[in-house]
Amino acid sequence: MQDDPIPSVRFPNGIDVPALGQGTWAMGEDAGDARAEIDSLRAGIDLGMTLIDTAEMYGDGGAEEIVGQAITGQRDEVLIVSKVYPWNASLKGTIEACEHSLERLGTDRIDLYLLHWRGNYPLAETIAGFEMLKASGKISAWGVSNFDTDDMQELLAVPDGANVAANQVLYNLSRRGIEYDLLPWCQSRGIPVMAYSPIEQGHILHNAELIRIAKAYQATPAQLALAFLLKRDGVIVIPKTSNAERVRENRDCVSLDVTDEDWQSLDAAFPPPAKKKPLEML
Repeated sequence: MQDDPIPSVRFPNGIDVPALGQGTWAMGEDAGDARAEIDSLRAGIDLGMTLIDTAEMYGDGGAEEIVGQAITGQRDEVLIVSKVYPWNASLKGTIEACEHSLERLGTDRIDLYLLHWRGNYPLAETIAGFEMLKASGKISAWGVSNFDTDDMQELLAVPDGANVAANQVLYNLSRRGIEYDLLPWCQSRGIPVMAYSPIEQGHILHNAELIRIAKAYQATPAQLALAFLLKRDGVIVIPKTSNAERVRENRDCVSLDVTDEDWQSLDAAFPPPAKKKPLEML
């Protein structure tokens, strides 16, 4: 099944990226796990899951160091996404935080640099820092994370705010609130949405209907949950695992061909939003 190509999503700067990537939350926290974490990321790269998401927050920089080791010798084959803490997101702080991330990653550039969530610094100041980093070649593009529709509208009204390349938010079968307004708003403007925690840290995998439908396709519940997200236009999915076998399992989700009837059954088990909900975060 791994012969089936991973669908791609186009960033506003014209770069095509795989819609199925890899997350690194909680990596880099235990030296005893480092080898498995590096091996799992490399397995994903070999399978075409070349977009790797990390942050200065994860493992207090440890996850970025794991990514740096995993991409040794193949930097040009991967797309690195990292994030700046909101309390580091002043003009000067954004630039300094990026430089520290570059050191930990062992690279000269980050492909997509995100504001992790909104803080007290004005958006205009953070964006100015992003634009300076872009002009210097230290980042290729910038975006945001955990921004709701009103945040995105405010962002686009700020000078250079229209250069936003992506919005990374919590999105999975049990957290479908963004489908009411944020997702269609981003889709209509060509702004990709990155879905973090796509299987709700495993909590949704015991749902009886998810299990039933997955079995009908000889698939795992996780594969079906990932396929649900990949079906959405402009959505990039970043599951995290430190198990190379699970990486291969995740990769195979692109081969699922689910009937409309079964998607409707999944909608009944995990209803889409009927009204606006506050943006959920983990």
